[in-house]
Amino acid sequence: MVNIEDFIKRLEIILDYYGLNASAFADKIGVQRSSLSHLLSGRNKPSLDFILKILDVFPDVDLYWILNGKGVFPKSPGETYNPENKIAEVVNSTIPSPTQSDLIPEDLFTAANPATKPEEEITKTKENPNRPIYPNSGEVEKIVFFYKNGTFKVFNPN
Repeated sequence: MVNIEDFIKRLEIILDYYGLNASAFADKIGVQRSSLSHLLSGRNKPSLDFILKILDVFPDVDLYWILNGKGVFPKSPGETYNPENKIAEVVNSTIPSPTQSDLIPEDLFTAANPATKPEEEITKTKENPNRPIYPNSGEVEKIVFFYKNGTFKVFNPN
């Protein structure tokens, strides 16, 4: 969540850095002057479109810095805004790379140590002798088959 008061302070830093007043800044990024006025007064919150317009017109502004104060302003020379790079950066920083223990085994249905898990007795129902019932379990709601190509099928036995 963006802290509006801090966002306004960072926006004012941008205005000072480029030597622009609010009207000139609004004209430069292509928004109505009243929109910027309402934003600077704290009446309105910034839209995604507003943020993206700032990033397009002012390449020295870092997305994370303007949103939450993390990062630097102005950006390092040579570092420009590229949405694909930013998305990859966020994904790589938030999703840890898998370790050997995190990997899923090839066969999901083989028990890790079958010698320690006794086989349960399977009984048949009186209504349908072809339908097995497993002890200590409820009715089967659905069965999902996952295929190696990433697709799946849902089977509802009822």
